[in-house]
Amino acid sequence: MKSEQELNADILKITMSIKDNYPELSKFIEEMPVTIPDVHNLEITRKNLSTYYDSLKAMVSGYIAQKTRTQL
Repeated sequence: MKSEQELNADILKITMSIKDNYPELSKFIEEMPVTIPDVHNLEITRKNLSTYYDSLKAMVSGYIAQKTRTQL
């Protein structure tokens, strides 16, 4: 599993890519349940960060696939 620093860098990179290349998706980033920690463990874990990064990747991939289908 990636380190916390690597995950944060990946999240920043994909977030900036979304804002630059797909600004229409920016509103969904704000609506995502961002890295909600477990009530028994209030710190953000690598698992939380990894889950958030994966959800960002899935959102972009799904958007690109849908956009490609509608352009055909």
